[in-house]
Amino acid sequence: MPENIGFIGLGVMGKPMAGHLIKAGHHLTVHNRSRGAVDELVASGAVAATSPAEVARASSLVITMLPDTPDVERVLTGADGVLAGLQKGTIVIDMSSISPVVTERLAMLVADHGGSMLDAPVSGGEIGAINAQLSIMVGGDEAAFHRAKPILDAMGNPEKVIHIGRSGAGQICKVCNQIAIGGALAGVSEAFALAKKAGVDAARVRQALLGGFAASRVLEVHGERMLVDNYKPGFRARLYQKDMRLANEAAAANGVSMPANAVVAQLLNALIASGGGDLDYAALGTVLLKMANG
Repeated sequence: MPENIGFIGLGVMGKPMAGHLIKAGHHLTVHNRSRGAVDELVASGAVAATSPAEVARASSLVITMLPDTPDVERVLTGADGVLAGLQKGTIVIDMSSISPVVTERLAMLVADHGGSMLDAPVSGGEIGAINAQLSIMVGGDEAAFHRAKPILDAMGNPEKVIHIGRSGAGQICKVCNQIAIGGALAGVSEAFALAKKAGVDAARVRQALLGGFAASRVLEVHGERMLVDNYKPGFRARLYQKDMRLANEAAAANGVSMPANAVVAQLLNALIASGGGDLDYAALGTVLLKMANG
């Protein structure tokens, strides 16, 4: 059945995700800091709201897709935020990648206002958002998850919409996802740097590696980006830097040592310090190539 859904945050990822909900027949109320994306969705059938509170008053489910932890806190708890207009029984679904600790606190605040909150960060980047093929990692109440799953399925691959566990578990899973990607990205970058330095065709190296145990989505997608120097952002390096910070914070809070991730974070810091913050995070490979070339 069609739902009254609110969507806040219509960036590179959020806009196509919201568009899929309209195509699925849901009634969408949208809000965003900049007007352009709002106007595009209104032309497709959405209704514009002037504040997060207005979104909440019109919706039985409210989705947020925002850059960082402070943004989510502000949109939910601000003077004209979601909690100010939340209806009893509403599910708030935060699909941003933010602090697991703050997520748990926000979930308690939502519960205090009569709603429930799911943390549902995603993996798949802009391509996954456009094609409705995102992996979605969900933390929070299981009954709320089952109610929300058809909504999440419209934005992601239904087989990869997975309930991880308690509130905050989705954010922990996303941190684990980013750690695994970072290690793979550094490995592919080093392999290509070695191939090029040794005078071997890196494209043929990639082709060969895709046929064996080294095959991965990172090698397939980001490896191709590295070969053609295409760093148009699907996921900006500065946002990945934020995720690396969250990963290291989560590791410290749980007493886990992550030396490999610390190296990836340093390489990412070097990329951003050189002006690459708005490039796709696959540009991390250019740091290692520069190092190889002296």
